[in-house]
Amino acid sequence: MARNILVTGGAGFIGSHLIDKLLSMGDCVTVLDNFNDYYNPEKKRLNIQEHLKHPHYRIVEGDLRDDASLQKVFSQDAFDGIVHLAAMAGVRPSLLQAAHYMDVNINGTQKLLDRIAEYSPKARLAFGSSSSVYGGRAGESFKDSFIETDRVDQPFSPYAASKAAGELLCYSAHHTNNLQVVCLRFFTVFGPRQRPDLAIHKFCKLISNGQPIEVYGDGRTKRDYTFVGDIADGIISALTYDLPGYDIINLGRSEPVVLMDMIRCLEKHIGKTAEIVHLPMQTGDVPFTYANIEKARRVLNYEPKVTFDEGIKRFVEWHRSLSSAAQTVELRA
Repeated sequence: MARNILVTGGAGFIGSHLIDKLLSMGDCVTVLDNFNDYYNPEKKRLNIQEHLKHPHYRIVEGDLRDDASLQKVFSQDAFDGIVHLAAMAGVRPSLLQAAHYMDVNINGTQKLLDRIAEYSPKARLAFGSSSSVYGGRAGESFKDSFIETDRVDQPFSPYAASKAAGELLCYSAHHTNNLQVVCLRFFTVFGPRQRPDLAIHKFCKLISNGQPIEVYGDGRTKRDYTFVGDIADGIISALTYDLPGYDIINLGRSEPVVLMDMIRCLEKHIGKTAEIVHLPMQTGDVPFTYANIEKARRVLNYEPKVTFDEGIKRFVEWHRSLSSAAQTVELRA
């Protein structure tokens, strides 16, 4: 039997990949997305062009904080599952727009929780959290993986603080309204359709064009890069596992990659050498991330399938296809 699933932020990077899988499974999907201009909204419209052709797909263009938009989303049948991915993203931009990040990520999340409690109280909610919540924990040791029971009370950025607060709001909604909630802490998701402001995408474009890339610090920082398809699989499993009521689960690859190794991998698949400009570490950045995924393996049967090298290969191929398509359009014009 087809499930009725709501995905907020469903036109974005992770959301569009998730919806590819949900529609292929026969689910009915409703999306709420405001197509904001954090990056070119036309890229998001490109993400969903195939979804729009599907009879089980419905999109509401609106904002989490807008009551009319939320009313339109929840005006039909109750949802079986809800995946909340809509948010103001990015650590560094949050340093300059802290109040806006809090408004969208905290106020918007609370408004969504209120609607769920009223219109879909039996729905399971998967909240898209972030490895950034570990904050100060990330400065302790390059050897120890981050586990769900680690402290998350030392956020390094407003974005991280907003995600930690979102988890607390979800717990409050569970406690007061008995909502079923699982918070999924994503670790540095990458792959085709990745946001253009993220390092892999930005570096790929610059290296391909023969332009210098800026590396903050000495290049020895580490990130637990996780392929977007594996993240989507983890989200889908989180909608059906034996949830105890409220839960927190890491979704990563559990194999941190040194920044300079990431650049070398890009160079290999692009076929060009990067020109590197070193700059000081930036406020808000953490030195490393490293997901402990034993809980995800145990309760979700989660197992990352795509290696970092293979993921970079797929990303570079996708990036090239975009460049080729753009050149074709220019020639026709």
